[in-house]
Amino acid sequence: MKSLLTLACSALLVLAAPAAFAQHDHAADSGATQPAASESIAAQKADYPLQVCAVSGEELGSMGEPFDYIHKEDGKPDRLVRMCCDGCVKKFKKDPAKYLKKIDEAAANKAAGHTASKH
Repeated sequence: MKSLLTLACSALLVLAAPAAFAQHDHAADSGATQPAASESIAAQKADYPLQVCAVSGEELGSMGEPFDYIHKEDGKPDRLVRMCCDGCVKKFKKDPAKYLKKIDEAAANKAAGHTASKH
């Protein structure tokens, strides 16, 4: 009887586990780049004006691959924010306008022909 109960519980666990894990997707809520990133995000990456993390000022790539964060705001297009690591996301979320302004200023300088993109 114990064997039958153990077998039934094990089977239930095996059958229920995939459904439980399918319900929870951290990547969908994180703002991180999704595999099906839009063309506008790809274009933003190609034209990204900073060579440093928008939050820490560390050179992109100095801590491994840069972390690409997609900032979403109601009524506005999604924005790419490149960071040195995923640890900068929390600080970015506290004051996104401050860091988006840095990116916008660097983009304006780049468009005006200035080469200083390390701010």
